[in-house]
Amino acid sequence: MTTPRVFIIRHGETEWSLNGKHTGTSDIPLTVNGEKRIRATGKALVGSDRLIVPRNLAHIYVSPRKRAQRTLELLGLGCKEPIPWHQHGDIAAPNAGGDTVGVGEEGQTGTGANIEITEAVREWDYGDYEGITSQEIRERREKNGQGEWDIWRDGCPGGESPQQITARLDELISDIRERFHAHAIGKPKGTVNEPFDVLIVAHGHILRALAGRWVGRNIADNPSLILEAGGVGTLSYEHHNLNEPAILLGGAFMSDVVEQVEEGKS
Repeated sequence: MTTPRVFIIRHGETEWSLNGKHTGTSDIPLTVNGEKRIRATGKALVGSDRLIVPRNLAHIYVSPRKRAQRTLELLGLGCKEPIPWHQHGDIAAPNAGGDTVGVGEEGQTGTGANIEITEAVREWDYGDYEGITSQEIRERREKNGQGEWDIWRDGCPGGESPQQITARLDELISDIRERFHAHAIGKPKGTVNEPFDVLIVAHGHILRALAGRWVGRNIADNPSLILEAGGVGTLSYEHHNLNEPAILLGGAFMSDVVEQVEEGKS
């Protein structure tokens, strides 16, 4: 049975992420090492026999920040739709194992997914805490006689509250389920002609909050979800049911390829 997925990718390493500085609205570029690691991630995880199958991607949401856009450029998805920003550097060629658009009709590797820049997946607005570390925040609050700080519960002064984050993520989740997942979920494999997976390239805090809201959790009560720079996560469903969203801790992402080979032998 078909079970659509949402792949979430945090942008690659920047100088600020490396040093633990809260990076919201600031447009910090990837480091050389960050770019190198994203290229390696794409080669490992993108392809017809990999976790992210290009031909199955229906839509790609990208943050307005350059560090997220550059990350998408380096993944090697072979995007056929033009990127909706001025290119930030060389775009990686489609990775080995990339599938064909139109299942062989065009004979081109990559994905035909539309690429959308959206404020829905921009990073949490840190307001007064932009560009400083958690340790510096704690020291500042202690000096000002303020209590302990938890972004999931308290938000950021001069920035966004958890309620604001929840509202924009819930709208995004509804959009994904209605437009890209509802038509495919639970259908027999091979009977769904339209692509159904979604890719989101964004930031650490907003993607951790998204994972919590995906399974209906109050982000103030979120479990300790970690997504390192350049990290990849997967959101999906249990029992092929749109009403049972789940965080996929691990998947046998090569199983479809094995099944196709076996079917070809019969």
